[in-house]
Amino acid sequence: MRVMPAAPSREPSAWRAWSIRIVRPSWASWGGARSLAARTWSGHRLFVIVAIPAVLLRVDAELGYRWQAWFNDSFQYVQNTVRFTLDPARVSGYSIFLKILEPFHSYALVTILQHLMGLAVAVMLYALARHRYRAPAWLATLAAVPVLYDGFEIQLEHLILSDVPLLFLLVLATTMLLWNPAGPSLRTCVIVGLLLGIADCFRAVGLPLLAVFAVFMIIRQVSWRKVAAAIVMCLIPVAAYAGWFDLEHGQFAMSDATGVFLYSRVMTFAECAKMHVPDDELALCTTVPPDKRPIAQAYIWTPASPLQTFSPSKFTAVPNELAENFAIRAIEAQPLGYAKAVFDDTWRVFGWKRVIFPNAATYDEYIFGYHTVPVPAWDDNTGKYGSYAAAYVQGNPATKIVAPFANIIRGYQRYVWLPGTGYGLILLLGAGGIVLDWRRLGGDALLPWTISFALIFIPAATAEFDYRYVLPAVPFACLAAVMAFSQGTAGGRLVRRLAGRRLAGRRRGGAVSPGAGTSPVAAAASSVSGSILSRESRSVSVAGGISGGAGQPSAPAVGSRDDQGDLTADGT
Repeated sequence: MRVMPAAPSREPSAWRAWSIRIVRPSWASWGGARSLAARTWSGHRLFVIVAIPAVLLRVDAELGYRWQAWFNDSFQYVQNTVRFTLDPARVSGYSIFLKILEPFHSYALVTILQHLMGLAVAVMLYALARHRYRAPAWLATLAAVPVLYDGFEIQLEHLILSDVPLLFLLVLATTMLLWNPAGPSLRTCVIVGLLLGIADCFRAVGLPLLAVFAVFMIIRQVSWRKVAAAIVMCLIPVAAYAGWFDLEHGQFAMSDATGVFLYSRVMTFAECAKMHVPDDELALCTTVPPDKRPIAQAYIWTPASPLQTFSPSKFTAVPNELAENFAIRAIEAQPLGYAKAVFDDTWRVFGWKRVIFPNAATYDEYIFGYHTVPVPAWDDNTGKYGSYAAAYVQGNPATKIVAPFANIIRGYQRYVWLPGTGYGLILLLGAGGIVLDWRRLGGDALLPWTISFALIFIPAATAEFDYRYVLPAVPFACLAAVMAFSQGTAGGRLVRRLAGRRLAGRRRGGAVSPGAGTSPVAAAASSVSGSILSRESRSVSVAGGISGGAGQPSAPAVGSRDDQGDLTADGT
């Protein structure tokens, strides 16, 4: 007797819950494109509606500030690109990125790609929240709103700077690592490691984040082979870059500036009288009292810095090593002073208002201004085009400010941005969900939350606070907050119980309208609970058992305390 194979299940899977149904459209036909657009609209209508104005804002920025915005570091990146050398003061992965695009001789191409990276970050946050953690559409969309609409984020994408590519690489690595409910495959871990290695070549903060990813993978019991593969693949581009740096500067390192920046960090409090300073480091001391000293950056870039006594440059092996040794002695001799300096700069992130920091000239470069930033005199290449910035595009590198587009985005940035206090509350919300889920060591939300905090803490600990370092940290905090209260977490169960009690209270009070008399928090909890319960009701099998979606924990056994508590809390 022939037995027919069992028909495939028609239950909604985790993939179907969020994604566009995969078919094989005729990409060359208009009908295929219309079909794809229809499926996107039907499944992700809210996100599409929210994303369209964000796209238009970026188009307006391009048209208003043609075709880039300049920061003081931008010119150094471009100079390294044209000369094709590695900068001793900062990693030059971004210059390599610009070199790849140099044949097009267009800053517009660079900034358009960066705007697309910013939009791609929002899409990845939304997709991960919907697919992997089954967040309601409104909540997943809300997590993407800061990166979509923050005026300073849009301006950062328009700057010739490495921060947006770094953000894109880190979010892509996080999305790939968390995407599969069954855990990452070996191939995925290889790609994640490679992305982290490339990110480290864009900014030095990438390498410490390798430890964050590795520890998280160990906590989530990923096999040692996969962890090792990620670490090895991360180190390959790092080692290749360090080898190239060794050929140019005679030192196997990523830069000759780590000690210099750490020296600037400690010079806000270091007192040589409290340290044992060798003779070769005495030149790094200062007699200015700590309460009279300037900000940390002044001990790198201003003529008053003791580092200026070294020739030909402070960014060479010997001054960098002496500065690093001096900084370590200062931290060991005055640990409380170092802790206070790091705390103060980390706490500065959460201020409600933006203040002019570190100085007016630098702060003005973070906003869409009325005038273009001029090419500095040191960028003169004595060649055909007069400056490296001009040589890159083989033309005029000045930003052309065009009304009314410039007026729109300039006014928009003035009023629409996420205050530091808002970011702090989002970070605190995620931390609360992680603490609730302590039995699972914080769950998956631990990864994006730790990345977010590391992105603001590491600069404060090794150099100094800067506003542009905060923006890449925000999307990870938003993702962590959504994940910490998703299905299968202690935070998600708490939200469901609170919503159930509220609903039960309204029933006992004879309330008719579901939203009558509820607080915004309770209304949000009810919405999340309704979404969760509606999905759970669809997962009841014919045999009477209950099962979650792919990768979700199964329901507790009937009669267990957890089961009874959930039923009671839901008013069942």
